[in-house]
Amino acid sequence: MKITEQYESLPKIVKLILQFFFGYVISGVYRIIRFVETKNVVTLIIGILCLVTGVGNFIAWIVDFFTELFSNRVTVLAD
Repeated sequence: MKITEQYESLPKIVKLILQFFFGYVISGVYRIIRFVETKNVVTLIIGILCLVTGVGNFIAWIVDFFTELFSNRVTVLAD
C-alpha cells in the first residue's frame, strides 16, 4: 500500500484533526510524496511551494481542509 493510500484510508475525523493542526506541513509533504508515486511534476512544484512560501502554505492548508471535509481526500493539485 502506498503512503498516500495509507493516509487516505484513515477515518475522516482523524484526517480533519490532522489537517486542522498540522495541515501547513501535511499539504506540502503529501504533494511531494504524491509526486514520488505518480511522477507528476506539477504536484512536486506545488508541494515545494506549499512548504517554502507562507501564503502558498496558508492557502493550501485551507483548500486541503475543505477538500478533506467535502470529498474525504486531498484533490487540488495533488494528482
